[in-house]
Amino acid sequence: MSSDQSKGGAPDLREHSRRLTSPGSIGPRAMLRALGLDDDDMKRPIVGIANTWSGAMPCNAHLRDLAQEVAAGIREAGGTPLEINTVSVSDGVLARGGASLISREVIADSIELAATAYAFDAMVTIGACDKTNPGCVMGMMRMNIPAVHLYGGSTRPGCFGGKDVSIQSLAEAAGEHAAGNLSDEELAEIERVAIPERGSCAGMFTANTMASVIESLGLTVTNSAAPPAISADRTAIARQSGIAVMDALRAGTRPRDVLTVQAIENGIATAAAIGGSTNAILHLLAIATEAGVELNIDRFGEVSDRTPRIGDFTPSGKYVMADLHRVGGLPVVLRELIGAGVLHPDARGVDGKTLAERVGAQPLPEDQDVVTPAATPVEATGGWIILRGNLAPEGSVLKAPGTKVHQHRGTAKVYEGEREAYRAVIAGEVVSGDTVIIRYEGPIGGPGMSETSRVTAAIVGKGFKDTVALITDGRFSGISHGIAVGHVAPEAAVGGPIALVRTGDAIDIDLDARTITLEVSDEELAQRRAEWSAPEPKDSGGLFAKYAKTVGSASRGAVTTTARIGAR
Repeated sequence: MSSDQSKGGAPDLREHSRRLTSPGSIGPRAMLRALGLDDDDMKRPIVGIANTWSGAMPCNAHLRDLAQEVAAGIREAGGTPLEINTVSVSDGVLARGGASLISREVIADSIELAATAYAFDAMVTIGACDKTNPGCVMGMMRMNIPAVHLYGGSTRPGCFGGKDVSIQSLAEAAGEHAAGNLSDEELAEIERVAIPERGSCAGMFTANTMASVIESLGLTVTNSAAPPAISADRTAIARQSGIAVMDALRAGTRPRDVLTVQAIENGIATAAAIGGSTNAILHLLAIATEAGVELNIDRFGEVSDRTPRIGDFTPSGKYVMADLHRVGGLPVVLRELIGAGVLHPDARGVDGKTLAERVGAQPLPEDQDVVTPAATPVEATGGWIILRGNLAPEGSVLKAPGTKVHQHRGTAKVYEGEREAYRAVIAGEVVSGDTVIIRYEGPIGGPGMSETSRVTAAIVGKGFKDTVALITDGRFSGISHGIAVGHVAPEAAVGGPIALVRTGDAIDIDLDARTITLEVSDEELAQRRAEWSAPEPKDSGGLFAKYAKTVGSASRGAVTTTARIGAR
């Protein structure tokens, strides 16, 4: 009998794990027996469950329960599950901003390390909060063993004053409170009700954006993004994911087989159509790098320009993820985009089916406006604009649904970090017509690209949404909206032009021309460059220092690994 055949005559799916579970591997087998595995368990393929559970924040606190359902599905389908855990950092419970993006790399690293060490034959990754989803998918691409991703789902919105509220409401309430438009008692009540249960943030912020993107890439079971975290539907999806990974293992379908150029364009278009977070740009660039797929930041603008925005979601719209679930989930969006000729319907998912087969052909639900017809969209074009100019030679990103303003010419007020800028906005130093510059928050300068969402929320809460712009080499939370330009590259820490801006400079942001211009002469900029010197690193040792020494530009996804482009 061939070593590739099991005793029953079926193919031996233990391509990797047989090194640990074959009869001669008595040491590893003894260790596995101590976990409760028996002879039959070790004859089956070992399927890893890479879980980002955390008891320190609500987004991922329920993932232990979902992992048990995944394990049940794996056993039901003929595999032996082994669960490992990764670090998980929340953007909402965070003492140091850069830690969040750094955690994306640590998650990918730990999945690669554990999956290699324990010789997983296949894998289900489970993510929820912002960086855990892309971190999981980056790990999937590195390993390239049959794999399925499971999103943990979002919380339902809270209620204040008869209206839905979320973490976005809480962030903007801080600005309203500072402006004297909200009482202490009202602010405290919003804090109590904004996040009513476990799960990721309710709106179309980064977690729900990435869950939608990953489903549109074909790396999940169908209709997995929208069901709430605490629901029977979410529990069923977890078990289905365990079964699905065994199907992928038997079919030999691997993540890099799924992540084609066409799939990535589907992901970009999906995020643009729902007005998703600009963080999706950063994460898709990183995922593509890990998969060995060439992807340029300008592609996001090109795809967005041909994609109608058909989802009316917060922060710029009125609905949350639970509303999308109510009307049929992400397949409703995908079907409409396929019908409009925006998506590649033949891109295949982990189940071997085409995107068109995965989502079916049901008509758009009537009597709802959560998702609009592509012929009469919320906006004619999608969610992102890529801006270039002498302030951002490598590019920068603006979330188009966040503002109705097409041009802003303002006076720079420069702040050397997010905290300094936030204090200035709350204190009333920023006024209508200003352009707030937050620098040294890029991948190297942060280190880790701190979110500046507190600042954008405070600007909105102060009533300056359409009259004050913000430009940063950091990034934004999905809750951000307004005239907000992020991911400016090159960043200040490496001497990018944003490091040369001075308070009082005029800056022109032109969304129609796709330009961002510092109105200072080349001669003056050359003089400033000659006077500029790089600041001392914020960290002399440890993880943050190591990250700063290895991370690349935001325009290429801020990854720490060597690019695999051309290595497919």
